[in-house]
Amino acid sequence: MATGGNAIRGTRVGAGPMGEQDHGHHADRVAVSYWDALGNETVRYFAAGIAEEEIPEIIDSPRSGLPAGRDRENPPAVAKNEPYKTHLAYVKERRSEEEADTILADALTQLRERRGQD
Repeated sequence: MATGGNAIRGTRVGAGPMGEQDHGHHADRVAVSYWDALGNETVRYFAAGIAEEEIPEIIDSPRSGLPAGRDRENPPAVAKNEPYKTHLAYVKERRSEEEADTILADALTQLRERRGQD
């Protein structure tokens, strides 16, 4: 059996001639590099006509998840996560010990009056 040559084998129907470059217009763009604290570089592309102030200064690095900035020598620092605070911790930030004692004494007095104890 002789094998025949089939020029369209493995190509998409209607794809046009091989190597055709007329599949749309490519807009002009600018490449902006971002670096994270580990030294990873991420390149983002933006439209060439975009205003400079619309290009973000900080993005999240897809490699590390850390914040990445446009200054290679001074990448943004990782934000320090504050531990979870209880309700009591927030109250202690707002009230002094004297205020807490006064409020507690008033609350106990009201409770005793309601119960008929005094």
